[in-house]
Amino acid sequence: MPDVDILVTAALPPLLYEPLKAGYRCHDHFLAADKEGVLAASAARVRGLVQGGGTITPTTLLDRLPGLEIISVFGVGYDGVPVDYCRSRGIKVTNTPDVLTDDVADVAVALILLTGRGLLRANRFVHAGEWKRRGPELATRLGGRTVGILGLGRIGKAIARRVEAMGMKVAYTGRKPQQVSWRYVPDLETLAREVDYLVVACPGGAATRHLVDARTLQALGAKGTLINIARGSIVDEPALVRALADGTIRAAGLDVFADEPNIPDELLALENAVLLPHVGSATQETRKAMGDLCKANLDSWFSTGELVTPIPELR
Repeated sequence: MPDVDILVTAALPPLLYEPLKAGYRCHDHFLAADKEGVLAASAARVRGLVQGGGTITPTTLLDRLPGLEIISVFGVGYDGVPVDYCRSRGIKVTNTPDVLTDDVADVAVALILLTGRGLLRANRFVHAGEWKRRGPELATRLGGRTVGILGLGRIGKAIARRVEAMGMKVAYTGRKPQQVSWRYVPDLETLAREVDYLVVACPGGAATRHLVDARTLQALGAKGTLINIARGSIVDEPALVRALADGTIRAAGLDVFADEPNIPDELLALENAVLLPHVGSATQETRKAMGDLCKANLDSWFSTGELVTPIPELR
């Protein structure tokens, strides 16, 4: 393996960090108490940077790394990477697509089940001993309901296949219609108005920030449930809290939030919100595959000058 310095700007699991340290000189900017000291000692030699999918990488940091060649993202999202800046400097950017598709789609379906069938509430009902005193509340059938998917990429398609197998109808919106059997709706507000479950599965970033806003939630209405397994930034979180509290929408199932791991107290207090700690890709198998691919991109670049998974914008 080449003699290469890597800057680490996120908390990495041992399954990735240990192999990285075995193959590269790693400088941990994320954990360092003296971040400036780390940069002063290593910035001139750094050729690669490893960050998480939710990491925000400022251009001011990249300006300090004159020899940077590649950013390898441990995650499918790269909305925290300044892509235009990287393009202008010729910095390669990679991520870990495909390997987490199924696990994230599974969590989306779980959130539909938890909110639609009231399974979390039923679990609490049993644990509280209430079943000995009375019967559980009736939920609603999922079969025949419509799921609207915002962003029909790899994960969106995997969600669509799963809910279709459950007898649910599928519609979607995005930049353009695709060659699929599911119904295309050209705008988000119309999609929200026509569906029972609105699943957010599009990329994050400036272009989609607060795309799901108060108007979208108003269109989703009291029969509707919002599911978000993409990025917290896509949903106007204060507007969502208000919509849940006043009954504008029926419920929400969320695996991502605007300021993770900080969740507003108002959202935590809502009974009609099912909240998960960003566990979409949190299986041993998927995290191992993500780590392997994150490192493989570095290995391939420094050995051959090629990337395993270049992001579309910088191919």
